[in-house]
Amino acid sequence: MTRIHITGNAGSGKSTLAARLGTSLGLPVHGLDQIVWQPGWRKSPADWRKDREAELVARPCWIIDGVSRTVLDAADHVIFLDCSRTTSFVRCARRNWKYLFRSRPGLPEHCPEILIIPRLIKIIWGFPINVRHGILDALANREGAYVVRDTAALDRAVAEISLAATL
Repeated sequence: MTRIHITGNAGSGKSTLAARLGTSLGLPVHGLDQIVWQPGWRKSPADWRKDREAELVARPCWIIDGVSRTVLDAADHVIFLDCSRTTSFVRCARRNWKYLFRSRPGLPEHCPEILIIPRLIKIIWGFPINVRHGILDALANREGAYVVRDTAALDRAVAEISLAATL
């Protein structure tokens, strides 16, 4: 049983890493964007979201990318991609450009990036103040937790999780 949560700011590389790990480990990958957002960038109702998250974490094996305390608490391994605001902004700009007028994979229909840009800027800017410390506190002294700030740390985390998943 392997349950991996990948979390971090918008643009930190959560979905990219989840897809990479899912392929290498043969695990199903789920993105919380499909639960958080409904068509037209409307936020999903909290109760509905909570029920969907509960359904996902009840499964025996998964990789889930996104920000969620429910998922974090249920995971065997947590990778926190702790990158700078600048990195998040640059990666989001690069990603969003391609999907400016259409929904990118992993999002509901009618969610073109152009409609979320002002909100995305607020999310990225506020993440270190509003979310980061809560994640770090939840991961303190926790086995199977990886705070990744560079490529070497990411490679170590992936190697250790891959080894644990094959045992």
